[in-house]
Amino acid sequence: MSQPRIVLVDDHTLFRKGLAELLERDGAVKVVAMTGMPSGVTVLLDEHQPDVLILDLNMPGEDGINLMQQLKATGYAMPILILTVSEAEEDLARALRGGANGYLLKSMEPDEVVEAIQRAVKGETVVAPAMTAKLVNLLDNKASSADSLLNSLTHREREILAHLAKGESNKAIARQLDISYDTVKLHVRHILAKLNLSSRVEAAVFAVEHRLGPGFDGKK
Repeated sequence: MSQPRIVLVDDHTLFRKGLAELLERDGAVKVVAMTGMPSGVTVLLDEHQPDVLILDLNMPGEDGINLMQQLKATGYAMPILILTVSEAEEDLARALRGGANGYLLKSMEPDEVVEAIQRAVKGETVVAPAMTAKLVNLLDNKASSADSLLNSLTHREREILAHLAKGESNKAIARQLDISYDTVKLHVRHILAKLNLSSRVEAAVFAVEHRLGPGFDGKK
């Protein structure tokens, strides 16, 4: 595997320089640029075209997760890893919801960080070993929340959601269920509201993720 090229953003000068030296020690990765000024990160990204961007979570005047979301919204597509001292579950959740490709701790060994970088380049989502239990808890909570949302739907709404998962139009659903087109539209609107979704496409994805597709029998 070729050397992943890294841009490192952290406002603590000694940590930033020390981490760069440690990461490059075995030649597995290359830190092509680093800065303590988040406002200048786009200049570095455009100049160096890195494979991975590493962002500190808390920096003066800038939140790493907010910065990450701004970068993704403007088209930067490289994996972004949050590197922090925070072991708070809410910070992990916020980072992953915001689109982070990884959540690493500054207490990790350098070789663990290098491995995480290499995995991120391959498209994996990486989380510090110390955060694994918190990640499992988040996933459990997400599953529980999804179950609660599904349970809020009526049988007819879940039936229509299953048809959305198959990509059927409102007219096709109306024909198959022998109800009016307007009734289907109303049910779809209720489904979106109950599931906190904004489009039928999102509803279809949600349904597929929760196996409400072909063969649906009205029960999860």
